[in-house]
Amino acid sequence: MIAALSAGIAPAVAFMTFIYLRDRITEPLWLIVRMFIAGALIVLPIMFIQYGIHAELDNIPIVAEAFLFSAFLEEFFKWFMFMFLIYQHDEFDNHYDGIVYASAISLGFASLENVFYLLSNGVEFAWMRALYPVSSHALFGIIMGYYLGKAKMKPKNKHKYLTIAFVLPFLLHGIYNYILLGLNQFIIILSIFLAGVWFFAIYRLKHARMYDIRFLPDKMYKSNR
Repeated sequence: MIAALSAGIAPAVAFMTFIYLRDRITEPLWLIVRMFIAGALIVLPIMFIQYGIHAELDNIPIVAEAFLFSAFLEEFFKWFMFMFLIYQHDEFDNHYDGIVYASAISLGFASLENVFYLLSNGVEFAWMRALYPVSSHALFGIIMGYYLGKAKMKPKNKHKYLTIAFVLPFLLHGIYNYILLGLNQFIIILSIFLAGVWFFAIYRLKHARMYDIRFLPDKMYKSNR
């Protein structure tokens, strides 16, 4: 059990550390941990809902399974937890902060989901879980957080960016699931797909960081006057 716990949590912590260390002004660790735990806790209600759906419905189409009963539920709960817990918080005051907190929620979810999987199937799957499910949750968290940060920094376009912050990760997650469930040679296709998402997510991460570097000096100057 200890091996499954450590192997399940370690990749999420590694991704979170990378994202955290890229921040120009680091966020409070206690708040990041709080978001991480919140993300982990939403695994349980999602599992309960998914169990109920599969108990009631037979022969669920792959598209419905991939997009509605997995991607939609998971990304909506992550988005909702962000809006409920952190969007109005005083510490969420820079573009990159959205990436930090959304990634914490997403990786908290991924860590507990990963632990449950490894407990059921064995720690020998840990490396593949880290390479695909955990990394994909990290990427979806970065993308969601990028647009949540834009919504906070550009209130005139708030509703537009809040919508994109949910819809884009949901669609990418759904495509990921569909490749996993419905296509032959899925490892090759999934790897190509994730490489493209990695490129997009890292570009957005750098863009958010450069935005803060450009505007932080003025904000810091005004706050110290």
